[in-house]
Amino acid sequence: MNSFISWIGGKKLLRKKILEQFPDPDSYDRYIEVFGGAGWLLFSRDKHAPMEVFNDVNGELINLYRVVKHHPEALQKELEWLLMSREQFFDELNRNTRGMTDIQRAARYFCIIRESFGANLHTFRSSARDMQKAVDYLKEVSGRLNRVVIENQDFERLVKTYDRSGALFYLDPPYYEAEKYYPDRFNPEDHERLRKCLGGIKGKFILSYNDCQQIRDLYEGYTLVEVERLDNLVTKSVSRKYKELIIKNF
Repeated sequence: MNSFISWIGGKKLLRKKILEQFPDPDSYDRYIEVFGGAGWLLFSRDKHAPMEVFNDVNGELINLYRVVKHHPEALQKELEWLLMSREQFFDELNRNTRGMTDIQRAARYFCIIRESFGANLHTFRSSARDMQKAVDYLKEVSGRLNRVVIENQDFERLVKTYDRSGALFYLDPPYYEAEKYYPDRFNPEDHERLRKCLGGIKGKFILSYNDCQQIRDLYEGYTLVEVERLDNLVTKSVSRKYKELIIKNF
């Protein structure tokens, strides 16, 4: 199934190539997405492992996931007003969230994500989109999230919590020298902190990154798989490809 949202750096176009790098399913019994975002890898299969964990440091995003999981009907009811509307988008973007319920906050954030250009959370999309279909889909998403543990932690703390010999971590951090485009703070030194964190784990990891010399140097000695993806933010008449890396410790 597909994700119910878009997100900066989402892996819709690369998920097939990333899944090809997954180890034998019998070699791990827990699957952890550390930088969750839109969860394209999570939603790509009905179940990756007996235990699944989805994490993101963005509290508003995780509130949306938790509400979709536990209260899909209430969220759908809250979204009955949703239109593809510039005025509505900017009303929600500038709305004071103080005193709002978790369900109201989730509805607001869903509107902002779905109606922003490239999920940048601040520019109106200005194109047609079936919002009712998107709202109806939430019930199906809730079923997929039924047995998924949803966390809101810093990546280092999360990895330490769930690391086991039977763990498989999928990580899609903000890309090197593109940190400012992501909605959450990720400092240049966090790339070093992530590398150090992954260097001592017991489980397996698969890591997505932009292909640049700094990342190649940082993960020297690991398995590096070169892949390409199209830029999904340009028109169909323009063909622009980006080189990316899939990095593994197995």
